[in-house]
Amino acid sequence: MGGIVANQSALADLMYDNMILEMNVIHAAWQNGCKKLEFLGSSCIYPRMAPQPMPESCLLTSELEKTNEAYALARISGLKYCEFLNRQYGTDYISVMPTNLYGPNDNYHPEHSHVLPALIRRFHEAKVAGLSEVTCWGDGSPLREFLYVDDLANLCVFLMNNYSGNETVNAGTGKELTIKALTELVAKVVGYEGEIKWDTTRPNGTPRKLLDVSKAEKLGWKYKTELEDGIRLSYEDFLNNPMRAER
Repeated sequence: MGGIVANQSALADLMYDNMILEMNVIHAAWQNGCKKLEFLGSSCIYPRMAPQPMPESCLLTSELEKTNEAYALARISGLKYCEFLNRQYGTDYISVMPTNLYGPNDNYHPEHSHVLPALIRRFHEAKVAGLSEVTCWGDGSPLREFLYVDDLANLCVFLMNNYSGNETVNAGTGKELTIKALTELVAKVVGYEGEIKWDTTRPNGTPRKLLDVSKAEKLGWKYKTELEDGIRLSYEDFLNNPMRAER
């Protein structure tokens, strides 16, 4: 998995690797009598122009976002395989679709990471080097939602104990902000005070990706970690584990 660069440069690899991995694991679980399985997908499975916030029911109702189509198709295949096993063999396999995740042990690779860890690394290196400006991709207008990884882990355990069904469950906060606002928040946490510029020749990706999390909330779950607090914890992890930046 990765951000826009990784998704565009390794279309075939991302689709093949994810499909082989998930099909082998899910199929082996079924063959060996696994009573319950939880499959994790991604919010990128939903259509590019899905209604906002995106309910679980909008899956496959229109065209996918081209910049992550290969990865999305693989994830859709996994959740559908779980659904079809339930319908054909009576298994209890569930699917969870997280929004953008972040937190300790993230991937901070300069080209293959997702937006939030990429910004942490970029602003940290700019601060250390004393750079007067940092250039980010697009125009900063896309809206994104972020969920701290420990909150997702908590939800996963909660759903294993409290949910069965063929329809996936969205995992998110129900809150969003622009990429521009995100860059400013990361810069603040990192302590970078230079200018932020935008390269509008680069792609923005999907205009908006906000999950409808009412289903999880009705089941009795809600996230705990606010974004600024989570970014601070992520930056502390980055500083305390310098080898993360080598990935």
